[in-house]
Amino acid sequence: MIRLARTGARKQPHYRIVVIEKARARNGRPVEVVGTYNPRTNPASIELKRDRVDYWVSKGAQMSERVNKLYSKAPAAPAVPAA
Repeated sequence: MIRLARTGARKQPHYRIVVIEKARARNGRPVEVVGTYNPRTNPASIELKRDRVDYWVSKGAQMSERVNKLYSKAPAAPAVPAA
């Protein structure tokens, strides 16, 4: 499962986007951290390792509804020209 794990102080949410087994606790030990989400900035900042998210989805991982929305909103990584 790819979902959000909350970090940050009380009333100051900051989230990690993690790959984790579905049965584990929200902030349990993840398999891999694939990004961050900070809703407190204006606009909200989203950093994603799109290649790793695509890899886990290809292996059968499901995204939560919120992560799916963030994934579609997040800007695509700029293409690196081959040297």
